[in-house]
Amino acid sequence: MPLTLSRTSMIARDYTETLEGIGEAIALQMRLIPKGTFMMGSPETEPESQEREAPQHEVSVPPFFMSRYPITQAQWRVVAAMPQVNLELKPEPSHFKGDNRPVEQVSWYEAVEFCARLNRFLENRPSAHTGRAYRLASEAEWEYACRAGTTTPFHTGKMLTTEVANYNGNYTYADGPKGENREATTPVDHFGVENAFGLCDMHGNVYEWCQDHYGSYEKTPVDGSAWITDNKKANRILRGGSWFLNPKTCRSAYRDSDMPDFRNSYIGFRVSRNFLN
Repeated sequence: MPLTLSRTSMIARDYTETLEGIGEAIALQMRLIPKGTFMMGSPETEPESQEREAPQHEVSVPPFFMSRYPITQAQWRVVAAMPQVNLELKPEPSHFKGDNRPVEQVSWYEAVEFCARLNRFLENRPSAHTGRAYRLASEAEWEYACRAGTTTPFHTGKMLTTEVANYNGNYTYADGPKGENREATTPVDHFGVENAFGLCDMHGNVYEWCQDHYGSYEKTPVDGSAWITDNKKANRILRGGSWFLNPKTCRSAYRDSDMPDFRNSYIGFRVSRNFLN
C-alpha cells in the first residue's frame, strides 16, 4: 500500500495530520500555541533551581504548532517506512514496546531525520505550504509551551505527583509525596492531564530533544528562536524529565543536554511547525 499523508481536519486552534501506510492510519494531533511573552528560566527562590537555568530573561515567542503528545511508536513506524533522506531509521527502536507509548532510543539526528522524511513527503502534496515544515521545537518554544502561562515549577503547580506524571516516585520535590516508580514509559495521555495549551506529557515520561545547542542563557535569543553554533557535534538540549529521573528534572525550567548521537530509553521527542496566516 503506498504511503500517503493527508490533512483530515482543521479548526481555529488545532489540526490533525493522518499518516497512512503499511496497512495502518495514524493521527498526528497538532496544537496551536499562541504568541506570547514569558520569563524563561527559574527564579533563585524556586526549590532546587540550578545556575544553568539563570538568569531569568524575557522571551517573546511567535505562534507555532506543537504535537499534543511525544511522537508515538506507531507514528514513528509509519514515517520510518517513508523514503530515506539522510539516515536509516529502525522501524522499532524502542525498549518499552507499545504503539501508544512514546518512541525512545532515538538520537537527535534520528529525530531530525523523522522531520525531514515527513517534510519531503508533504512537499509533494498540492496543498503544501512553504515555510511550514515540521521540526524540533526551540528550547524557548518548548518551555513557553510547557508553562502555558504558569510561573510555578510545573504547569500543574508547585509540586508534582505520580498521579499526574511518570517519573521516579521514590524521590520527592518540595512538599510533594513519594509515589509510584513505574520503571518504564507509559502510553501518551495515560494520566488524562493537559496544560492550558492542550499539551500532554510535558512533565516526565521521556525527555524531549530540542533544536538548540547547549549553552548559557546569556547567549540565547530572546525572540523564541533556537541558539545554534558552528559546532555540529555540540550537545543538544533535552527538556521535560523522564520516567527514570526524579521530579526536579521534570520542572518547566529544568535544562539538560547530551550528544546528538546519544540514545536511551528515557529520550524521545515531539514535533513543531511554524504558524503562517
